[in-house]
Amino acid sequence: MEYGIETRCIHGAEGVTRDHSYGSMGTPIYQTATFSHPGVGRSTGYDYSRESNPTRSELEKIVTSLEGAYDTVACTSGMAALSICMELFEPGSHFVCTEDLYGGSVRMFATTAAKKGLSFSYVNTSDLAATEAEIKKHPNTKAMYIETPSNPTMQVTDLRIMKKLADTYGLKLIVDNTFLSPYFQNPIALGADLVVHSGTKFLGGHNDTLAGFLCSANKELAEQIRYYYKTVGPALPPFDSFLLIRGIKTLSVRMECQQKNAFRLAEWLKGHPLVTKVLYVGLATHPGYEINKSQTRGAGSMISFYVDSPETAKRVLEKVKLISYAESLGGVESLITYPMFQTHGDVPPEVRERLGITDCFLRFSVGIENADDLIADLKQALEA
Repeated sequence: MEYGIETRCIHGAEGVTRDHSYGSMGTPIYQTATFSHPGVGRSTGYDYSRESNPTRSELEKIVTSLEGAYDTVACTSGMAALSICMELFEPGSHFVCTEDLYGGSVRMFATTAAKKGLSFSYVNTSDLAATEAEIKKHPNTKAMYIETPSNPTMQVTDLRIMKKLADTYGLKLIVDNTFLSPYFQNPIALGADLVVHSGTKFLGGHNDTLAGFLCSANKELAEQIRYYYKTVGPALPPFDSFLLIRGIKTLSVRMECQQKNAFRLAEWLKGHPLVTKVLYVGLATHPGYEINKSQTRGAGSMISFYVDSPETAKRVLEKVKLISYAESLGGVESLITYPMFQTHGDVPPEVRERLGITDCFLRFSVGIENADDLIADLKQALEA
């Protein structure tokens, strides 16, 4: 039986959570480094927790089910998951990337990945002609790396079109699905070969656990990933795996509540005289609204907006009381961020300026608080 995504968030894929010892409703935490063998050449299925662990395996099966993947590995952070993804490519490989990416990804691509002989270029992937031209410019292109919606300017890329382009040029399609989570978007169903998540964000949902996931669409990729995974050792510990399993149980209700709040906040921000522009893919005025609607089940709860001056931006950050001025996103608590100094501080200034990541630009992760309370907090901070 194929369960709905809300049910799979709670119970996992069919049968995953039915075999706990003593009928435990909670997932047991197998806090162990190693496992005894029943005999020579025999195994319980688990040997060493760097390679696999029953608690982590349950989490991986749940995320695999939610993403519609062939397999998933759970890592200590989203960046750890991305580093394993990079191991799949030979030196000399080139990647064509969404021009507006999470700054940590850009930092990795420019440093550790570059040292391995990988190269990267950036383009507006919502522009098919520009993306194809960028691929043609680099004959050694092996993959496209897409964020949609992008972090932090909310650009939307049509994944079906990117899949056709990838097939035409024999490329792997990699998608960072952190902003919408598998509850709202499933890139593999749209043609992606690999999906990356910062599980710290919506999947964990409580701003208390670092985690990352790399999901693969087929057996060949899965086997390569598992080999690098056990070799490099970025495995998510058992207790953190338990926290992620617990967090995912409420993913559906959190995402729906956060999205409902985000609609309210986006509409309110549009009407405030000190706010000059609002970027939220759930607004019909967003240029990517129709594409996002066609390939997702929702718009999520990430909003970016511009205010009238740097002074206003700094005042908002310093005067919010209920909302926290902090990095990260996706948790039950609302967070506001200054991308030019925080998440995208490592992006070259001229690139930030071109992308619109200015000193008047703020990113807002909407939580599950009362929407009227959030509006009141933003109002007093803007007008302080």
